[in-house]
Amino acid sequence: MDHDVEAVHGGDDVHNGMAATRLSGAAWQKSRHSNSQGSCVEFARLPGGEVAVRNSRFPDGPALVYTRAEIEAMLLGIKDGEFDHLIAG
Repeated sequence: MDHDVEAVHGGDDVHNGMAATRLSGAAWQKSRHSNSQGSCVEFARLPGGEVAVRNSRFPDGPALVYTRAEIEAMLLGIKDGEFDHLIAG
């Protein structure tokens, strides 16, 4: 399954903080562990290899755009438990 974005409205470059709705054709994906209200972080792979991230509670809000290396470092840190203290009670 290809999750790449086909185009950006208006031909503008993809940039950090742009409205997520401007990422035409973005296939947003959230974790199956998302809560029952659907509140979660969603990700979409972009054509240049970047990954856009948005808050599912505000789907029309801004998208943060990260490089593949930045996303890889974050995911490795999550898998290693480096961020567990953020959700510890």
